[in-house]
Amino acid sequence: MISRFLRLLPALLLAFSLGAPGFAQDDQIFTQKQQDALKKLVHDYLMENPGVIAEAIEALRAKEDLAADLAAKKVLAERKDEIFNDADSPVVGNPKGDVVLVEFFDYRCPYCKAMFEQLFDAVKADGKVKLVLKEFPVLGPDSVTASRAALAAREQKKYEEFHRAIMRLKEPVTEKVVFKVAGEVGLNVEKLKKDMDDQKIDNILKNNIRLAHDLDISGTPAFVIGDQLIPGAVSTQSLKQLIEQTRKAKG
Repeated sequence: MISRFLRLLPALLLAFSLGAPGFAQDDQIFTQKQQDALKKLVHDYLMENPGVIAEAIEALRAKEDLAADLAAKKVLAERKDEIFNDADSPVVGNPKGDVVLVEFFDYRCPYCKAMFEQLFDAVKADGKVKLVLKEFPVLGPDSVTASRAALAAREQKKYEEFHRAIMRLKEPVTEKVVFKVAGEVGLNVEKLKKDMDDQKIDNILKNNIRLAHDLDISGTPAFVIGDQLIPGAVSTQSLKQLIEQTRKAKG
C-alpha cells in the first residue's frame, strides 16, 4: 500500500510546486485542468486509503531513528575520550574501574532523582565501575544554578556530598534551596558563590550540552556505556546486565 502512495508523491509534489507563487505560467508542464485532476487523484486516494498516511509517517520515523542512531554511534567512536575520560567531569565509584558508565542528568529531573539511589548502589556493589557524571541542566535556570554549585563544590572537595544531598531532596530545587543544602553539607557558601562564577564552569556546561546535542540526547537521564546510548531511566536489573555485558565484550 505504501509503495503505491509513494509512486503518487512525485505528482503530488509537482502539483504543489506548479501552483506555488512566482512559478511562471509559460514554464508549467500541466494545464490548470491537469493540475486539478492530479490534486483530486491524490485527494481521492488518501480519502479511500487513510492508513497510508500513518504508514508513511511511521516509515519516515523509523528512517530518522536509524539515521540518529548511526550518527550517535559515530560520535561515540570519534569522541571516546571526551565521553569517558574527560578530566572536567566528576567521577564516583572506582576511578580505575574496568567499566565506565556515563550519566547525563539534571538535578530537577524526577526520573534522575528516582533512580539515583539504585544507580549509586549498583556502582558501589559492583566495585569495578567508574561512574562519570555529566551535568546537563536542561530544565530551567534553577537547574543551571544547581549544576554550577555542584561543580564549584569540587573546589572544597564536596562534590559527591552535595550531589547526593540535592538528589535526595523531596522539595523543589530552587536557588535558595541549593545554598541551604550547600551549608548543610559543610560548604562555605560565600566561597561557593564566588567559585560558581568561574569561566571554567561555563565551559564545562557548554561542552556537556554540545556533546549531548551531538549524541542526540534531548532529555534526562541518559546513559552511555560501551558503544551503547540508553535514553531514559533503567531498572537496577537492566543496569547490572548492561555492566556485565560491557565487561564481557571487553574480554
